[in-house]
Amino acid sequence: MKTKLLVFSLLISLSMNFSQAQKGEKKYTRADTLRGTIGVERAWWNIQFYDLHVTPNIIDKTINGFVDISYQVLKKDKTMQIDLQQPLVIDSAFDYNSNSQINLNFEREGNVYWIHFPKYATIGEEKTIRIYYKGIPQEAKNPPWGGGVTWTKDSLGNPVVSTTCQGLGASIWWPCKDHQSDEPERGARISITTPDTLMDVSNGQLTNIIDIPKTHQKTWVWEVKNPINNYSLSMNIAKYVSFSDTLNGEGGILPLNFYVLPYHLDKAKIQFQQAKPMLHCFEFWLGKYPFYEDGYKLIEVPYLGMEHQSAVTYGNKFKNGYLGRDLSGTGWGLKWDFIIIHESGHEWFGNNITSNDIADMWVHEGLTNFMETLYSQWLSGKQAGYEYNFGIRKNITNRSPIIGKYGVNAEGGNDMYYKGSNMIQTIRNSMDDDSLFRKTLRNMNAEFYHKTVMSTEIESFISKSAGFDYSHVFDQYLRNTDIPELQLSYQKDKQKLFFRWTNCIEEFDLPITLRTDKDKKKLHQRKTVGTRSTLQNKKLDSLIPQQ
Repeated sequence: MKTKLLVFSLLISLSMNFSQAQKGEKKYTRADTLRGTIGVERAWWNIQFYDLHVTPNIIDKTINGFVDISYQVLKKDKTMQIDLQQPLVIDSAFDYNSNSQINLNFEREGNVYWIHFPKYATIGEEKTIRIYYKGIPQEAKNPPWGGGVTWTKDSLGNPVVSTTCQGLGASIWWPCKDHQSDEPERGARISITTPDTLMDVSNGQLTNIIDIPKTHQKTWVWEVKNPINNYSLSMNIAKYVSFSDTLNGEGGILPLNFYVLPYHLDKAKIQFQQAKPMLHCFEFWLGKYPFYEDGYKLIEVPYLGMEHQSAVTYGNKFKNGYLGRDLSGTGWGLKWDFIIIHESGHEWFGNNITSNDIADMWVHEGLTNFMETLYSQWLSGKQAGYEYNFGIRKNITNRSPIIGKYGVNAEGGNDMYYKGSNMIQTIRNSMDDDSLFRKTLRNMNAEFYHKTVMSTEIESFISKSAGFDYSHVFDQYLRNTDIPELQLSYQKDKQKLFFRWTNCIEEFDLPITLRTDKDKKKLHQRKTVGTRSTLQNKKLDSLIPQQ
């Protein structure tokens, strides 16, 4: 009796880097904990609204301004943690309302200010604190990855100013409660004062333009109606021109506005036509665009791009692919503009559904990366989507787990993008029902609409929707680096198929569908009997016909 053994590796990295020795674990500091944890000085108050006023000085690269933070009192406490990164400084802080301002004492500890109130507030009360600040914000070294404020000029010598701060934190340029778990319930207002030859484009809808007499300045007032994560709030200053369109979408008429440098207007009018089919695709798969009241914008910036909510920034040089390259190597990635598709995809995963802790950033990046697969399928058919998804596997390294360390503002491994995407594709394939899969994605965006979540909440939701417990699949791909191997053994004389999973956690169980020209059958391994060393532990009647 001869047995043929077939071995398949799922999510295999073509660079063959599985199970690489991980570097020694980073030692985290008190500053990391203050930044990444909801401590008692953060837990007693809940953000309701940010009202941010900023005036950048383009000549000396400084900013000054103030922010009114409206918050609801949840518990009794008299010390508030406000984050503002050095070298910016707080000038003053006030317990503020329309009738009075009570000066508040404060002290600094690194990038944190401790602001002291003279007495306890009433639980359930809504209050406002006003904070004045100024200084030289950190300059972006390699935006958007090395974030901060970018001060540059366009090709005609006009000033350009922009902000990027994901991971680094919004407190790099304004005072706030700098943690993703607390978004302002009623949104934000952003007022940016610029020279009158320039304009600012920020999030939400433009509600006012204020001429400041005798100063040659204007203040651009933008208002966001929906909850928004801090790092999404952005300032984008340039000598912009604009054009508009509308989308007849699932939520009604969505305004589309595009802001570019004047000499790129003709290119932009062609390239930005991709926005409408992209929005139709994502609404089909994921449900309505989450921010109809705030509109949708693409804004030209001097860096690659960023998913600023309702104000997606764009610097892909009006080329398809990623700066003209196909990250999948299949050719399908050159059919669409990577920044328009990927960064706009974050409106659903990252902006609508936001991770509580950046350790769970795969919820943003893995699911959004998978949306590239869906868009390739939308444009060119299902096979194109599958080929694109398979092609990006070469970018997987398996050097470290996807999920990072909680409570210290630490992202997980960079595999959150490509491995996260392939994990979702693998689950999709195991479900073997695209109607159910689409329903899962749409219901997920409805269930967690404008909410912050933990990874485990997303994992549980997918399992419940699919009717199968994928918890160990998530554990394998999110929290481990080994790549499971599916081993099959077919005994031709008995027409029996034996299978097992190896190189994985003991509980790993991924459903697979076996197809012939006549039938198909979904399989998943039952509880292990004996050891994993014998193929006979997992067996079933073969669907493979006698040859």
